[in-house]
Amino acid sequence: MSTKANPLAFRADQIPDATGGVSSWRLPYMPDPGGLARMSSAEIRRCFLLEDLFEAERIRIFHTDLDRACVGGALPAAAALSLAAPPELGSEYFAERRELGVFNIGGPGLVSVDGTGYRLEPRDALYIGRGSRGVEFASENRDSPALFYFVSYPAHASFETRLVRSSEADATVLGSTVSASRRTIRKYIRPPLVETCQLTMGLTDLEEGSIWNTMPAHRHPRRSEIYFYFDLPAGDAVFHWLGEPGETRHVVVRNRQAVLSPGWSIHSGAGTSRYSFIWSMGGENREFSDTDGIPVDALA
Repeated sequence: MSTKANPLAFRADQIPDATGGVSSWRLPYMPDPGGLARMSSAEIRRCFLLEDLFEAERIRIFHTDLDRACVGGALPAAAALSLAAPPELGSEYFAERRELGVFNIGGPGLVSVDGTGYRLEPRDALYIGRGSRGVEFASENRDSPALFYFVSYPAHASFETRLVRSSEADATVLGSTVSASRRTIRKYIRPPLVETCQLTMGLTDLEEGSIWNTMPAHRHPRRSEIYFYFDLPAGDAVFHWLGEPGETRHVVVRNRQAVLSPGWSIHSGAGTSRYSFIWSMGGENREFSDTDGIPVDALA
């Protein structure tokens, strides 16, 4: 971390790039609720918003102290990219003590895990269990490269690597057009479909004319959450809400950016157009319905 007096006022520090093709960034420490209430918009963005996740022919990884999550993006085109362990992890290979979930939001691609190849069409997902030594990302067509978004949490046990097609995800329709919140939630990486240690992942699509997600808002003190917004047209944005119910703040999020959400914080968003987002959770409880609902009239 930076040795300056207020690390929240500066961009994330870059960890020395000791592995070819991997760029690593250490984010500032998460503030507590009182700290967030005193932060400027710029400071909130530096702590909670992950920009520039994709860089051609590289893997980018962001490290946070929020449940020790790693968030990354891989954009292979001409050649495959190997997921090496940055110095921050202190491990021989990336998944030595970790599990990870991967979504493809680009063209068709291939993820190789210890020599076994998994073909991911757009919106397919792959769970990779702890102990997987070799992980590589590749695109089928360099003119339409795959875009791999991944989230990783520490793992205490090893579970089977599992490919989940978009058609296999458990889909639920929520909200209404009257409240501009009609959306389909698809649960990919979670029991009973996929057994994991603590990682849970899925994808939500808003319908045309709807802009609100997770409204009424909720929070879940037993686990953190990460939102990755995509399919946002150029010039549009999502206003993502965070903070305690009675002391909310917002961060402006654009296409292919992610937001961190601690367990004490609400999370909700309103966009200037329809959009999609990948949600990822890690912590003590994987139950999707284990949330503390926050009525709209309790927000301030």
